[in-house]
Amino acid sequence: MASGAGKSPAIEVEVGDRDVRVTNPDRVYFPARGETKLDLVNYYLSVGGGIVNALRERPCMMHRFPTGISGEKVHQKRLPHGAPPWVETVRVKFPRYNRTADELCVTELGSVIWAVQMSTVEFHPWNSRRADTEKPDEWRIDLDPMPDCGFDRVRRVAHVAHEVLDALGAVGWPKTSGGKGMHVYVRINPAYGFKDVRRAALAFAREVERRAPDDVTTTWWRRDRDPAKLFVDYNQNARDHTIASAYSVRGNPEGTVSTPIEWSEVDHVLPGDFTIATVPARYAEKGDLHAGIDDAVFDLERLMEWADRDERDGAEGPVDPDETA
Repeated sequence: MASGAGKSPAIEVEVGDRDVRVTNPDRVYFPARGETKLDLVNYYLSVGGGIVNALRERPCMMHRFPTGISGEKVHQKRLPHGAPPWVETVRVKFPRYNRTADELCVTELGSVIWAVQMSTVEFHPWNSRRADTEKPDEWRIDLDPMPDCGFDRVRRVAHVAHEVLDALGAVGWPKTSGGKGMHVYVRINPAYGFKDVRRAALAFAREVERRAPDDVTTTWWRRDRDPAKLFVDYNQNARDHTIASAYSVRGNPEGTVSTPIEWSEVDHVLPGDFTIATVPARYAEKGDLHAGIDDAVFDLERLMEWADRDERDGAEGPVDPDETA
């Protein structure tokens, strides 16, 4: 791998009909193995169909590392200046601050590679699309282990979540988080707002907790959670709360990847298995394991009934998402 010292000459990368200029291609971004900015570009090219499918038509926050992941991290909501005219955006509102932002809206692979040129490592899309940003079409189940929770527990809870989804008649699409947990995505009918989707997600989390009380917590306040349990984080369905997309690289020295998996793989994968060094070959062999997600749409009506039942029985609704857990 190339050294991170000094500047290397810019190169042109052909992405379909687009030519994207990549500056400092030899800058080391991931020190564990020495992968560079150009290695990151080539990674995203290798999973092009998958990353575009994960981001398509969604407002997207860019997690940028201008000098590599050892340096400063920038959470970029607004599209950086200097974007070519073919890079598309979507305007979203932030009522709490009475502001708007024109966020990246990926419709083609060239936009992803341009974002990487702008030092983006992680892509964090909304769970709604440009046609109506206030109506989510993706329900996200975040299996978030507490500090003393082992990955065996993550696996057990993933299976319980799968059982509940099957009972509902919903198709779940699992992936590693690129960190210590797992995510499961469900495509939903965009008929509900964020508050209702969060209520449905909390009702689901409580059912998982009922079935695995020794493994799962839905306690909102972090200080009150058992540090050995797994938190089913329903709040990832709140407005403007985002998590790394399928095929997004994570900003750590190893360049781990949030990678779609098959349910049959849950008991075998480890968090560190999938990196920018290993995922391209896997993708070439298996293709995009989330390719069919848009064809498996679930209606939240039954989960809304569960939420109504829980609240009639005295359970509280979701805490304000702006309150820190």
